[in-house]
Amino acid sequence: METLALAIGLVSQLLFSSRIVLQWVQSERARRVLVPTLFWQISLISSFLMIIYGMLRHDPIILAAQLISYAIYIRNLQLLGEWRKLNPWFRAAAYGFPLAMLAWFGAGNQHFSLRAMLGSRIPAGLLVLGSVGQIIFLLRFVYQWIYSERKGESSLPLSFWALSFGGSVLILTYAILRRDVVLIIGNVFGTVVYARNIVLLRREQRRAPAVAAGKEPVG
Repeated sequence: METLALAIGLVSQLLFSSRIVLQWVQSERARRVLVPTLFWQISLISSFLMIIYGMLRHDPIILAAQLISYAIYIRNLQLLGEWRKLNPWFRAAAYGFPLAMLAWFGAGNQHFSLRAMLGSRIPAGLLVLGSVGQIIFLLRFVYQWIYSERKGESSLPLSFWALSFGGSVLILTYAILRRDVVLIIGNVFGTVVYARNIVLLRREQRRAPAVAAGKEPVG
């Protein structure tokens, strides 16, 4: 079962990394931060896989974070007007599968159960570290959600990427101490991309006043 959990986790992180690469490439080409619809679609599928991974690992930090993220990914697709364009069966599965998995997890079986997760012996200090990292990581989406709701469109502001970077560093530390290969792989790459997006957005913000004044800054 550990092999299966590792496989699911690695596939999920591969998908997470692919969406970041997609966003990164498009942003680099445009010289500004862009977030394509496919970014959110891949995020949704990846998050579902990470929910399963969190159950198999009996890791409350991963499970709680991914459940909240999953709902936010759906909301972003709704804000983009893309949710209704998806196949009705896909939308029904997107709502139903996580609920079914949680019910199965609550009932418990020989491979994973809520009782086993609650009884897991993760050091308190490590739980605090992981929780703080995930809280910061989730706050980025709460902030992004509120920001997008106010604007009436899905958008990722500078603060989103700053929170992403800070949260990712803490989660990476948690992953190293937990010896979680899946989280390590995902957060090493993500940290680099988040830092690059901060650079791109700051450059874009500095350029905006000059463009409005009819002058393009040098460099």
